[in-house]
Amino acid sequence: MSRLDRIAERLSRTAANRLSRRSFFARLGGGAAAASFPLLPVSRANGQTQQPGETGDVESCDYWRYCAIDGYLCSCCGGSTSTCPPGTEPSPITWVGTCRNPVDGKDYVISYNDCCGKSGCGRCLCNRNERDTPIYQPQSSNDINWCLGTQIGTVYNCSTSVVLGPAG
Repeated sequence: MSRLDRIAERLSRTAANRLSRRSFFARLGGGAAAASFPLLPVSRANGQTQQPGETGDVESCDYWRYCAIDGYLCSCCGGSTSTCPPGTEPSPITWVGTCRNPVDGKDYVISYNDCCGKSGCGRCLCNRNERDTPIYQPQSSNDINWCLGTQIGTVYNCSTSVVLGPAG
């Protein structure tokens, strides 16, 4: 038996005498989880996303961020492309789309958030359905009232379009 084999055998026997099978697998699983932690999808930008160059009229349905929007534009209702008007709150549930920015020619992931709590704004209605999916794929469907889970109420007011970052 080689020296390496003897060392391995001694370590194995010592571990078998001191550790139960359950604690061995717990430590093994903990080590595997710790080793895979850096692979989890987390934002490494410290909360700051890469903001693309902006051009165009934010109160027009032709604005590049609105490629998958369905509703009133918050930029016409007292808010902006990324903030809700006063007296409303963003829904915690959103749908996403991927829009091409004409300034740099890149695709960006856009989160569409409904602002809820007051009656519908009634201004700047847009219904663009680029890459819209059927309701059985709700994360990409714009045909749902997303105002569930808000504190103020489930009444829809308008929609924002927040750039999450570059696609792909």
